[in-house]
Amino acid sequence: MEQPGIVAVGQALPKHFASQEELIAAFRGLWSRRHFNLERLEQLHRAVQVGGRHLALPVEAYERLSSFAEANRAFCECAVELGAQAIERALHAAKLASRDVDRIVFTTVTGIATPSIDARLVNRLGLRGDVKREPLFGLGCVAGAAGIARASDALRGFPDEVAVLLSVELCSLTLQRDDLSIPNVIASGLFGDGAAAVVLAGGRRPPAGPRVVASRSVFYPHTEGVMGWDVVEGGFRVVLSAAVPQLVREHARGDVDSFLADHGLRRADVRHWICHPGGPKVIDALEEALELPGGALARTRRSLREVGNLSSASVLFVLGDTLREARPQPGDHGLLLAMGPGFCSELVLLRW
Repeated sequence: MEQPGIVAVGQALPKHFASQEELIAAFRGLWSRRHFNLERLEQLHRAVQVGGRHLALPVEAYERLSSFAEANRAFCECAVELGAQAIERALHAAKLASRDVDRIVFTTVTGIATPSIDARLVNRLGLRGDVKREPLFGLGCVAGAAGIARASDALRGFPDEVAVLLSVELCSLTLQRDDLSIPNVIASGLFGDGAAAVVLAGGRRPPAGPRVVASRSVFYPHTEGVMGWDVVEGGFRVVLSAAVPQLVREHARGDVDSFLADHGLRRADVRHWICHPGGPKVIDALEEALELPGGALARTRRSLREVGNLSSASVLFVLGDTLREARPQPGDHGLLLAMGPGFCSELVLLRW
């Protein structure tokens, strides 16, 4: 069976940007009224090693969002704009037109829309009326990797088709201003906003990038409380357990080794590691568990530093950077890896 391939990646970031120092100052002003330990706020924000983040709205506009409904309206408006930019850039890089797209997979975990954002892009981008739409919700950080895997699964059955995966995550719009829990404070320093689109083509089309050799999903039993959302009156309240790095240490090596072994490979055969930047402790745990050489996750760390954790879009940003900068050689193998709510992992084996 012909293997589908990744053709191009498009990235889009909101025009509003704030350094971490500017954001710390804004949170100091917000939470000083609640007598929060401001030194602890600064400590947690600097510990995530994020230099700054792009935001859906100007910093001063967030205080005017008085309800989940208002935040979600802002999500829908910004998601359409950023999503269109990401897809247009990906299609331009792939030398394809919007009417060449047969299937669009859309993922987010930071807003709700019905019709979904992909539907709102059909007229905007001039997609065909028979485009197959597959909106996904709830996968969180793992969805970039899972979206590539699911789109590739479909293309194995339709090897002449072109698919687009679109991720739009506007994490800033989920902030719970009245929640002074440590997970919410960490999230307020870690997560940013952005969108990424990946163009994939069925195996009968000429390859332009790596082929998707295989994928694997791994669900860890009884870990549903590790990461996700609690839906409260104000919207999405973050669930973020300190156990995540330990889960990475316990499972990543075995999962990766088993997956690679099924394809006659070892970790030493993987030249390109394309990993989700979950946070410094998660990246350290992954590096340690997989015994990766120094610099193997340099793009992952840089992405975290420059734009923060973009949830499902983050690993797609790292993928785009790899395609643009790494200059892979024919025969190179890459492993795309992300983890997210479930708790679960998604692994995608690539070959140039």
